[in-house]
Amino acid sequence: MSTRGFGRNISWIFLIALLVGNLVVGARLYSEEATAEETDSIYEQMTLFTTALEQIRRNYVNADQTEYRDLIHGALRGMLQSLDSHSDFLNPDMFSDMQDDTSGHFGGLGIVISMRNNILTIVAPMENTPGSRAGLLSGDHIVEIDGESTEGLSLQEAVRKLRGPPDTDVTIKVVRPATSEIQEHTITRAVIAIESVKDAKLVSGSIGYVRITQFNNPTATDLRAALADLEEQGMEALVLDLRNNPGGLLNSAIEVAQQFLTRGNLIVYTRGRDGRRGQRYTARERNPRLDFPMVVLINEGSASASEIVAGALQDHRRAILVGEKTFGKGSVQSVLPLDDGSALRITTALYYTPSERVIDERGIEPDIVVSIEPEEWRRILIRRSRPENATLDFDEDEDLDEAVDTQLERAIDVLKGVMIFEANNEGQTGGWRASRANR
Repeated sequence: MSTRGFGRNISWIFLIALLVGNLVVGARLYSEEATAEETDSIYEQMTLFTTALEQIRRNYVNADQTEYRDLIHGALRGMLQSLDSHSDFLNPDMFSDMQDDTSGHFGGLGIVISMRNNILTIVAPMENTPGSRAGLLSGDHIVEIDGESTEGLSLQEAVRKLRGPPDTDVTIKVVRPATSEIQEHTITRAVIAIESVKDAKLVSGSIGYVRITQFNNPTATDLRAALADLEEQGMEALVLDLRNNPGGLLNSAIEVAQQFLTRGNLIVYTRGRDGRRGQRYTARERNPRLDFPMVVLINEGSASASEIVAGALQDHRRAILVGEKTFGKGSVQSVLPLDDGSALRITTALYYTPSERVIDERGIEPDIVVSIEPEEWRRILIRRSRPENATLDFDEDEDLDEAVDTQLERAIDVLKGVMIFEANNEGQTGGWRASRANR
């Protein structure tokens, strides 16, 4: 940069210097390990940054793309995305959209997405939504949205493209890794209403079944009511279905898990920078349900809060896990608002199960592996969402009535075996309840 050019931009450089000074002071509040060499390095790199910024401003072909705000936001976005696939810079509009996610309904496709290996990936389609009816499955890669590639697209940018007013269309192209099949779907957006606890019923004699689709504010309360009703019907064992449950609120997951764990049991904990332990979450339920055997169903669409619940129940040997390995989303993102209405979403910790297993990118392994092919799972979902005695409006070759949920069948068989074992060992030590109580 020439002396004359530097003079023209002295106010900008002075502003950056003040910003850096504030950053350095702030950093020292959190760490006493900053050295003079580190401080010098910060100034050197900021000088490099401001020099590059001015070169772009002066020489880039499209001047209307070189506003300081746009360039700085772009730099911040690249900085955050270089850390991991879950960290991101949220401009004011994106931050506002993220805050709207806490509302009970929104216009969209009814799919939960995440980044896996920097590829936009469907975690799970919500049941009976446009996305599930279109045949989208957990693990599908979204490679195009409305004809534009998703390569380099941030997660929040993808969410903005997929959402929109109800009754409007969006076209997405997906690749299914299991078969390498490429599919294109034009899907009409709808208002997505979220019901988290569904299908509470007795499925085989005295075996209860409850499905949790997401972890929201009313989930724990609704589950408690569903279990009480099943107990009145004579429930003696439970299948808790967390398949295709993409997660949700951490507090909700804690409140669900503690309904089945002894008071004081560790549910999950976090580790942050340098392996330092952070938050520990323990069971606080005064009257947990400990007196019946459980199976938890999981699959690739079980993520985040679902993995916390499944991992805790497995580690404490409170439940047997049946199905397939979970998605592997176990990191903590903190959202740090900035003065201009934007925000930083940054990974600050990882979740660990009570036995110190890391969840992120590894998932939770089932005790009993039972696999279901993607197309068979799609037929099961369609059949499951069909009202009783409804007239089919799908192709006849779907053969929905022949779709078999082998994972649920195996779960029922496991519980029947446990119940027979308990009955044969009633009054003796070493039974199912006693073996868990002593651990």
